[in-house]
Amino acid sequence: MAPSTPLLTVRGSEGLYMVNGPPHFTESTVFPRESGKNCKVCTFSRDGTLFAWGNGEKVNIISVTNKGLLHSFDLPKAVCLEFSPKNTVLATWQPYTNTIANKLHLQKINDFVLSPGPQPYKVAVYVPGSKGAPSFVRLYQYPNFAGPHAALANKSFFKADKVTMLWNKKATAVLVIASTDVDKTGASYYGEQTLHYIATNGESAVVQLPKNGPIYDVVWNSSSTEFCAVYGFMPAKATIFNLKCDPVFDFGTGPRNAAYYSPHGHILVLAGFGNLRGQMEVWDVKNYKLISKPVASDSTYFAWCPDGEHILTATCAPRLRVNNGYKIWHYTGSILHKYDVPSNAELWQVSWQPFLDGIFPAKTITYQAVPSEVPNEEPKVATAYRPPALRNKPITNSKLHEEEPPQNMKSQSGNDKPLSKTALKNQRKHEAKKAAKQEARSDKSPDLAPTPAPQSTPRNTISQSISGDPEIDKKIKNLKKKLKAIEQLKEQAATGKQLEKNQLEKIQKETALLQELKDLELGI
Repeated sequence: MAPSTPLLTVRGSEGLYMVNGPPHFTESTVFPRESGKNCKVCTFSRDGTLFAWGNGEKVNIISVTNKGLLHSFDLPKAVCLEFSPKNTVLATWQPYTNTIANKLHLQKINDFVLSPGPQPYKVAVYVPGSKGAPSFVRLYQYPNFAGPHAALANKSFFKADKVTMLWNKKATAVLVIASTDVDKTGASYYGEQTLHYIATNGESAVVQLPKNGPIYDVVWNSSSTEFCAVYGFMPAKATIFNLKCDPVFDFGTGPRNAAYYSPHGHILVLAGFGNLRGQMEVWDVKNYKLISKPVASDSTYFAWCPDGEHILTATCAPRLRVNNGYKIWHYTGSILHKYDVPSNAELWQVSWQPFLDGIFPAKTITYQAVPSEVPNEEPKVATAYRPPALRNKPITNSKLHEEEPPQNMKSQSGNDKPLSKTALKNQRKHEAKKAAKQEARSDKSPDLAPTPAPQSTPRNTISQSISGDPEIDKKIKNLKKKLKAIEQLKEQAATGKQLEKNQLEKIQKETALLQELKDLELGI
């Protein structure tokens, strides 16, 4: 018997109700609509067979499969609900009192995260550094907390005011994003961040990220054998790493700040939400092939359907109080269902009914967009911001950033250790010099006719020709120096830095400098 389609729970000012999943999208009869604005919390059990909610008067539990009320409790102040893994206990939170079962005696613990999944349970704890001592994260297995050798693994590091700890699904390793509030080098407004790997077998490493800038997101694949990091100044890079912390595949650069693996781990969505335009890249990560590039503007929430085929995006309050609603997509980019909340109402929460692993088998990936009666919306084309001093001025063809294409890194991941940032920088310099020599040899070939210089010269492609006249060579060198300084100013402006009046005036001179350089190189 085929599994039923996951239900969608919708909570907002219009009440609490459920919607049948694809392909129907009609209101479900499993749960009668709970009207009013007093519903503050709701949750499914882990296997999706039970549903609990609080309406400001009672906490109720229904059976999703039998469509019947099982229990009702007088708990008007409950603001958090959680089912136990075996559906035998419902924990509610209001004033908190419980008996202490065990203690971990470790001074100055700042944060901890429990591992997912069944027993044996594990916990990662973080202790910040002080008085020159480093910060550290330790892994323990419950209830083995006592003794000097109780810790499964330990990783110490400097430059950490706070950390984010992420267990993989099998509870065999933790990724730690260590962050400082201030970057002392002044390179980043967001502070400084590093990524660390700690395994329960005692192994640990620093994950080398080849582009400087903030770490926006890190996610584990459900297989627990690889993870994806989104990082670096915009346009951000995204890279998949294996358990040796070697890069496996680099997705290049793009407008993205989040990553989401499908439940089966065979599809990865890279997205740019928040202050970005909502562009999504849907990738087949078995073959490293791009499937689709839909745009979900103003999205504040994203979730994969348990069937691994459908995606939910939503715009919810209080993050955004206008244009609230949700959309259900097929991963090939088709919008299958769309609901816009009335202008006088708000959407607070929308979520899928969960299912246990293995209920929905993984299907073969298709690249052809599935048919839909809902028309895809054309994304609004936003023009790049131009400072007032540059408006009504000619637009040059020079780029603010270098675009990096996707590339398979498996050939490099065979090394014992990933390349350091210095090694990567030296490798790129060597490749650039090699390319320049090849270009110079081709320019001297008598079989090839000389090509005229382009109208505008992009960064790092200015030719190294020598005129033979020392004065002209000196002028060319000075012009290149000025153009390089202008490129640096434009990069600073792109990251949000406020430029001075004289710096803006320098940028305005770029077109004239490029033309002057062209004239000198042509011998005019």
